[in-house]
Amino acid sequence: MALFKVLTDFVLALDIQSIATERKQTLSSLVDYIQQKVDDGKSIRINFICTHNSRRSHLSQIWAQTLAYQFGIENVTCYSGGTEATALFPMVAETLTNTGFEVKTLSEGNNPVYSIKFSENEHPVIGFSKRMDDDFNPKSNFVAIMTCSQADEGCPFVPGAEKRIPITYEDPKAFDNTSHQAEKYSERSTQIAAEMSYVFSQIKK
Repeated sequence: MALFKVLTDFVLALDIQSIATERKQTLSSLVDYIQQKVDDGKSIRINFICTHNSRRSHLSQIWAQTLAYQFGIENVTCYSGGTEATALFPMVAETLTNTGFEVKTLSEGNNPVYSIKFSENEHPVIGFSKRMDDDFNPKSNFVAIMTCSQADEGCPFVPGAEKRIPITYEDPKAFDNTSHQAEKYSERSTQIAAEMSYVFSQIKK
């Protein structure tokens, strides 16, 4: 089965050629980690970590899971967590919906839980804010991807991680409650999607 049609069109339009050489070097550590796991026939667990687990780490988790599926890389499970728990910011869910994901709110409250589907027959990503050591996340045999500079600086050690790789993104939060909010969230989501597309396109099965 393929991704949802609108999502497929979005992914096919991503411009991975525009990713700078320096940025590809930053991404190469993740490519190497995944390739080694594929070569060894082992499960691939990727935990994207940010300070609040509200924006960049969720976008990274969801796009990585989606692009792994798109490129047929099996046994990939993506997670996200923070140095503290807050809530998945509503604009993230809106941005993903606009891109073609099927997003449903499973529970409301201070920390809502979302179901985020990218394909009819695949299990949805469950999105909610949590600490990186939450029971929902793996305890060992995973790579920790630091998606914000604060978490990268504040978490020199991630318990249980086999490897720790900083792949940081600018925070769209800076544009909250401004006329540029939707544009900037879309811009960041598209950047992350393109970079995760590049990562999984490099994997040899």
